[in-house]
Formats: sequence, C-alpha cells, structure tokens
Amino acid sequence: MSVLEELKAELCPDGVEYKRLGEVLTLRNGKDYRHLGSGNIPVYGTGGIMTYVDSYVYDKPSVLIPRKGSLNKLYYVDVPFWNVDTIFYSEIFTDIANPKFIYYVLESEHLENLNEAGAVPSLTQKVLNKILIPVPPLEVQAEIVRILDKWSDANTGLIACLTRELDLRKQQYAYYRDKLLTFGDETPRVPLGEVIHSLRTGLNPRKFFKLNTEDAHNYYITIREMHNGKIMPTDKTDRINDEAMRLCNKRSNLEAGDVLFSGTGTIGETVVIEETPTNWNIKEGIFAIKPKQDRIQPHFLRHILNSSSIKNAYMDKAVYGTMHSITMKDMLTLQIPVPPIEQQIRIASILDRFDTLCSDLTHGLPAKISARRKQYEYYRDKLLTFTPKS
Repeated sequence: MSVLEELKAELCPDGVEYKRLGEVLTLRNGKDYRHLGSGNIPVYGTGGIMTYVDSYVYDKPSVLIPRKGSLNKLYYVDVPFWNVDTIFYSEIFTDIANPKFIYYVLESEHLENLNEAGAVPSLTQKVLNKILIPVPPLEVQAEIVRILDKWSDANTGLIACLTRELDLRKQQYAYYRDKLLTFGDETPRVPLGEVIHSLRTGLNPRKFFKLNTEDAHNYYITIREMHNGKIMPTDKTDRINDEAMRLCNKRSNLEAGDVLFSGTGTIGETVVIEETPTNWNIKEGIFAIKPKQDRIQPHFLRHILNSSSIKNAYMDKAVYGTMHSITMKDMLTLQIPVPPIEQQIRIASILDRFDTLCSDLTHGLPAKISARRKQYEYYRDKLLTFTPKS
C-alpha cells in the first residue's frame, strides 16, 4: 500500500468532504502597477510575468486565476508578487487547504469551460466561488502535492528536452538547405518573372461568392491549410460550391507543377501542386506561380523561396500594414539563382528527402509532447478524484 493510500485509509476512510471554492479562499482583484518603481518583485498578467517592480500586493502562496483571455493558464506563486487586474489572486485559508493542492485541483477543473462571455472569454468571482472542490485532510493534500510536483517536474523536463530536439533538427535542416542553395558567381541570377509563365492569385469571396453555403463541398484554401509543403484541409476549413470553385480557378488557373506562395499574413509558406486540384482552390493573397519547367524545376523553386537569402530579399520588400504582404510586382522582380536544370533536380531531390525527415519530426515530436501532457493530466485527475463523504 502506498503512503497516499495509507493516509486516505487512516484519515478519510468514509470519503472526502467537498466545499465551494469560496469556502477555502478569498479571491482578490489585481491592481495597476504603473505607479511603482522598478525592482525584483514579479508582476503577473494573463501571459505570465510582465515586468518587475519594487512593491508587492501579496506575499503568501497564491493561485493566480485569469479573469479574461486564456482562462486555462493558472499560475502558482510562492514568492511576493504583484498582479494586474486581468487576473485574480487567492488568499487561501491554509488551516484547511494547501495552496499548491488548490492549484492542482483548479488546473484539473478546466476553467475555460466556465466562460460565459462572448468574444473575449472571462470569469467572475461569482462563478468561481461556486466551484465544488475536494478538501481532504491536509496530510493527504500534502502527499498529493508531493507526487504531482515530482510528476510535473519530470514532465516539464521531458517536454523541454523534446522541444530542444525539435528546434535543433529544424536548425540543422535549415543549415543544410541554405548550404545546398548557395551558389557562386558562375550561376546566373534572374528576375523570377523571366522563368515563369504567370503569377496569379485566388479570389476574395467578398464580391464574388459566399462561403459555406449548403451546396459547398470544395475547400477554400488559405495560409492556415498550408503546412510543411502540403495542403492540409481540416474540418474548420471554409467550403465553396462548384460555381465559386469555377470563379476561383478562372483567376488562379491551378495546375500540377504550380508553386503556391503565401503573399499576405505569414509570408513565405510554399507548396508544390502535385495533381491538378479537383476539390479545392485558393484565396486572394495566395500566389499561384507557374514555372517554365525547362528553366526552373517546381520543387527547386519552392526550396529557393524557402532559403534564408531569398526569404530575406522578399521580406525586405514586404509592406507592413494591418497585415504583412508582398506585392505581385515585387515578387516578379525577385532575383533568384538559376543553375542548370539537372543540378536543380538533384538539389530538389535531396531537399525533398530532408523535408520529409523534418516533417516527420515536426509531427512526431509534438505528438510525443501532447501524449506526455495527456498522460500527466490523466494521472493528475485520478489522484484528485475522491469519494464524496456522505
């Protein structure tokens, strides 16, 4: 029998009492900090530590609960701190509740599901104070905190390790890509417009058609669906009907071998179309580049557009307004290296293989991170599930 099981058998054999949150702590609003001087006291907002000041609002262990925004981002703070008015702090009655135990309990409550607001999620003290939470004896709470602290530290360490590995692999891929795509003076550089038949774009639905009509079964592709060189629609992707599809394609003229390039928002996502689309087309702001394939190979062009030197060149031309964008005119004048076609094919083949390996890692490591988080949450929730005392 584990220490926790022994404590539960001894101290709460008939179950655990549940209390309203308002019975175990008092919630306080944060305050403006801009009148304070700089110092070493952390100031918390909904995104974490914002700055450091010379005074504190509370100096005992507390759980910080967002009032609006990312409602699932809780913070446990056991040093003097200040917090702004977008986040509550909790004065916990330590004679009945361990502050860290309350943090883990509230973390398992998924407070984002209590949102009653509209566009900006928010919580109120009234809603929070009504939450029913288990309040086992303090010794049981302390043992659960010890176990969860240990699991949380191990989990955080593994996730940090996996994240570092992913970043290093991406850097390694970018290094070898740029090395392969660096050419000497013997390689001619020409404007993009000289080696392509056309540069077109998709259609904006505002004047021409409606999205998600009853007869819409084709995908309307935006930057959100362009990932790792592939078109990846989801159940959240907007749909267009056949007439809208025809109108879009009249503008974009998509065919196998075209290179798609995101020219607005997140500039520089690229995809090579392998088969002429039959059930999707692109929005305005996604450029469809049709290479002259006897001059430039589509996959080579895609990799060139992803290389650091060319990316820097077109980002220098980008217009920074409400949404970042690059004009079609500036794209056409972009100077790109054009080695012999046989060399392009060889380089593209190598980089396609690198791309596949990197893509597998990009999907695989985040999947491991997600699985580890779910495993932690599963065991945390099991530890925090009690038989209510009758």
